Amino acid sequence: MPRLRILLFAMLFAALPLRAIAQEARTVKPADERFKTDILVVVAHPDDEAAVTPYLARAIYDEHKRVAVVYGTRGGSGANEYRRESGPALAEVREQEARQACAALGITNVWFLDGKDTASQDVLNSLANWGHGKNLEEMVRLVRLTRPEVILTWLPGIFIGENHGDHQAAGVLATEAFDLAADSTAFPSQVAGASKRLEPYLENLAPWQPKKIYYFSDANDQKQFAGTGPAYSVKEVSPSQEKPYWRLALDAAKTHLTQFPGEIQRLSKMSDEQLQKMMDDPKSSWWSDPMTLIFGKSLVPAGAAGDVFAGIGDEASANEERGVGGHAASAGASIPEVELAGPWLFYEEFRRKHGLAALPKPAVPEIGVKAGTVVSIPFLVRHASAKEVEIRVSAPDGWKIASGAGKLQLPAAAFTMLRVDIETPVTTAEELKTSQPAEVTVAAYTNGNSIGEAKLRVKLQANALPQN
Repeated sequence: MPRLRILLFAMLFAALPLRAIAQEARTVKPADERFKTDILVVVAHPDDEAAVTPYLARAIYDEHKRVAVVYGTRGGSGANEYRRESGPALAEVREQEARQACAALGITNVWFLDGKDTASQDVLNSLANWGHGKNLEEMVRLVRLTRPEVILTWLPGIFIGENHGDHQAAGVLATEAFDLAADSTAFPSQVAGASKRLEPYLENLAPWQPKKIYYFSDANDQKQFAGTGPAYSVKEVSPSQEKPYWRLALDAAKTHLTQFPGEIQRLSKMSDEQLQKMMDDPKSSWWSDPMTLIFGKSLVPAGAAGDVFAGIGDEASANEERGVGGHAASAGASIPEVELAGPWLFYEEFRRKHGLAALPKPAVPEIGVKAGTVVSIPFLVRHASAKEVEIRVSAPDGWKIASGAGKLQLPAAAFTMLRVDIETPVTTAEELKTSQPAEVTVAAYTNGNSIGEAKLRVKLQANALPQN
């Protein structure tokens, strides 16, 4: 009987097909291609995407690029000019407006972070209200999920204009995610493989390094960015759609009724000829022509003014030195004893940290504030020991120094943060039309000798977001 069993087993084994004997290779599931994107746009509020939709229309329709959008907030603290909903209800409405605007351009992959809509000009306020760490983790997750080649976001910097802190916060998070998403030690649970089938925390994503990052700005003066990156005509006609790119962008923006109901209804009644005339008028056009994208940095060899996708696709170039086009601060640069602080100092340090020292910035730090309000000037004084200093402020006639000037006894510390508050004069609308930015200087003195000063150009305006 034992010999018979052995014989039967041998006959059965010989009859099995070869593929059943040799172990087949198991297919390892790849990343989900439905979410792979070429361009990841990172903005703050529903309707912010409209700042670059003429370029996105070009990229989507005629360059066949895949685009996804991340919004930092749902815009719940904004105004509703269309209907009565406000607060959380308005946030729900604005989210749908944003999704519909993106869908009009064929963008279906849209995400929202958990940032709190913050109406101020101080990026530090926005980062605090958003929950910087939590939303940075989510931003890194979305970069690893969507695997963009290019990130396009708001310029992290302070310029006279809307100068929205939330816009800047979106740019800060996008820049940090650009540098962190490829680091497997950053939020490591995202790139850890699940230990069992229903593991709810380990995400099995992979580190990912975008190749380039570009910026755009809400500054009043867009001409100052000429030559800082690639420029694209918004008036060029799309070969596939047979419409100008501005028109495709304008049609997509019409979903944002809570923000621009009167303007949208007016535009909807205009003929093609009237719309073209509006676009030809720089004072009424929604977009400057050409539209300039501000070059941040690239991990592939690329000139600042070259096409957004120049150099991308050459896999060997992905290992090039980080930050092509970016310039770190000189190691021997002197550190001033008195320096403008607050968001201005943050951006100086942020740009050095992320290899963005070459990004454009005003020759003198600047801000626009509402006339008749208080302008605050944060600054720091570096000192190695306890020291008495005198703070002197130079401001235009009619501006009243409310606090911060005079003699101060500083404690023993590496530096002390201080602030000067100045009441600006009430100014008529006619006067504001021709007014120029005024310069305010804050200087520190020890024993009658100047140890340094900080300058800020202030533009008085009829309306502006609160400074902080």
